[in-house]
Amino acid sequence: MFESLSDRLGSVFEKLRGKGALEEKDVNEALREVRVALLEADVALPVAKEFIGKVKERAVGSEVLRSVTPGQQVVKIVHDALIDMLGGDTDATLSFATTPPAAIMMVGLQGSGKTTSTAKIALRLQKREKKKVLMASLDTRRPAAMEQLQILGEQAEVKTLPIIAGQSPRDIANRAMEAGKLGGFDVVMLDTAGRLSIDEQLMTEIADINKATNPIETLLVVDALTGQDAVQTAEKFKQRVPVTGVVMTRIDGDARGGAALSMRAVTGAPIKFVGIGEKIDALDTFEPERMAGRILGMGDIVSLVEKASEEMDIAKAKKQAKKMAKGEFDMNDLADQFKQMRNMGGMGAILGMMPGMGKMKKMVDQAGGLDDKEIIHQEAIISSMTKKERKNPKLLNASRKKRIAAGSGTSVQAINKLIKAHRQMADMMKKMGKGGMKGMAQQLAGMGGAPGGMMPGMAGGMPDAAALAKEAKGAGTDEVDFDAIEKALSGQAPMPPGMGGLPGMGKKK
Repeated sequence: MFESLSDRLGSVFEKLRGKGALEEKDVNEALREVRVALLEADVALPVAKEFIGKVKERAVGSEVLRSVTPGQQVVKIVHDALIDMLGGDTDATLSFATTPPAAIMMVGLQGSGKTTSTAKIALRLQKREKKKVLMASLDTRRPAAMEQLQILGEQAEVKTLPIIAGQSPRDIANRAMEAGKLGGFDVVMLDTAGRLSIDEQLMTEIADINKATNPIETLLVVDALTGQDAVQTAEKFKQRVPVTGVVMTRIDGDARGGAALSMRAVTGAPIKFVGIGEKIDALDTFEPERMAGRILGMGDIVSLVEKASEEMDIAKAKKQAKKMAKGEFDMNDLADQFKQMRNMGGMGAILGMMPGMGKMKKMVDQAGGLDDKEIIHQEAIISSMTKKERKNPKLLNASRKKRIAAGSGTSVQAINKLIKAHRQMADMMKKMGKGGMKGMAQQLAGMGGAPGGMMPGMAGGMPDAAALAKEAKGAGTDEVDFDAIEKALSGQAPMPPGMGGLPGMGKKK
């Protein structure tokens, strides 16, 4: 997401950083390019104008022009302005300040991903916030709409209201709220019907359900791929019903991102969730500060650490940490690392959240080095090995390699590449055991990339890991011990259990 905008802004700020001192004409020229970049990213014209006005007001002041690092100061001003544009001053969390069950009404046009988003949010509330959730489909018009929510409920292991044919949407809503009370549910998700366009009948039905259930949250689901049409849809809905927040779907497929940037400024409704894929758990909260960091190539180290933390099995991590401290790293461990990469969205997603990695990710992507199918092939190779071969790769002679190639549907060359990847990873683990993550970063820099040539172009080395930990700690995450991580990244202490090696050290059971 935001690839085109991020690339354009990156080139603009690179020019600014290359100049020792800035004059007002330099800032004005840069802001003209920023404005063009925003408009090309499909940001609404009034929003782009207001944004440039705010940035210019601060950027041409003496605090920037006389600064020791004027280029960096301008980037910070743009970063702060982006946070404001994305709704940094609003609380984007869901409210449950009501007598249970709290009703959450989902509204939107047909085809926006409303039913899928209902199931995704329900799963998130049940899994992360430990809420007891009931879902109910109020869509009596679209064929199999109720059955779709029921199937999604089974996949997410979230309860759905039994289907009774012939009931009106309001009757179903009342039955859902009653079932929520009797069943001791904390939240009732109401998936309303959509239309191809906004009409009076749709708005009357939604207003009727709103009056009957008095929802604590009314979430409007819009498709990011429709660009400014999504913003206009949100504006029209907000004029007729009390929309408390927006859910943007398919934002991962929107390279421009103008709808997300314009939504808060045009409608006044905060974006609360974004859909980032088709899987039932592919949903993120919308964090303006983190999103602004991604747009400007600053990464999102907090999200990266959170994703790693979610995938951890502490007991398994401790066991692996002891092995790595001894310099032991077999094919089973490598397979675990590959699995965690996929669980976290693949190497491309991981690089996208790492500060300073935007350009490298693009270069590697163009070279075909971030194809996660290659990781799947390598996992297949490891699965075709015997237990002894996985424990001791030195046993892999020519005849064994031929057998494994036939069993995994790959080639001997692919097996040799994997062996090389394992050897280099094992060397990294030894470095890490001696000098923490700092030693591993130095090893990566010397190798010019990650194992097996999967990440070429990293000869410049990793970003300052200790600084990333400080940055993440400043953003605040209660469940992660950033002090311990910071010391480990600086080489002052061993990495805490569960954070060694590549992000994520064993799937949570």
